Amino acid sequence: MNIELHINGRTVRREVDDRILLAEFLRHHCGLTGTHVGCDTSQCGACTVKLDGAAVKSCTVLAAQASGGSVTTVEGLAQGNTLHPVQEAFVQCHGLQCGFCTPGMMMAVEHFLRSCPASLDDEAIHHALEGNICRCTGYVNIIAAVRRAAAAMYPREWGHFAALAGEGA
Repeated sequence: MNIELHINGRTVRREVDDRILLAEFLRHHCGLTGTHVGCDTSQCGACTVKLDGAAVKSCTVLAAQASGGSVTTVEGLAQGNTLHPVQEAFVQCHGLQCGFCTPGMMMAVEHFLRSCPASLDDEAIHHALEGNICRCTGYVNIIAAVRRAAAAMYPREWGHFAALAGEGA
């Protein structure tokens, strides 16, 4: 089957087996290895990407189903050598340890923050991340990274989180 996707701003056309998952397609046909497959049961969220603006677990979508769509992977968040605020926040807040869940976690966080959350309390952040499992960090630094990214992306609404993290003021 011939498919066409817009991946990280580039058009990709390939012939693939009808049964290939989007996660496999991204990793093995496009060389985008930031999309991880951790559980094969859609439980862990390591394969989260954005498909037509929505965060999806790419292990649950056939590449053929996504054909004609737009996909953003963790590699597509950065602008050249400039990290996206979510990526920068994960680095600054040490929101990763082994790094396996990190790409999917970053994609879920970016989607959550783009939806302009009404609240950034622990409950709202936990709810936004409940489809992404980290087995290393205990989430404390990930939550700090979410708040730091929110402050960078929306300084008017969430800039006070930057001050709490020791930036600015």
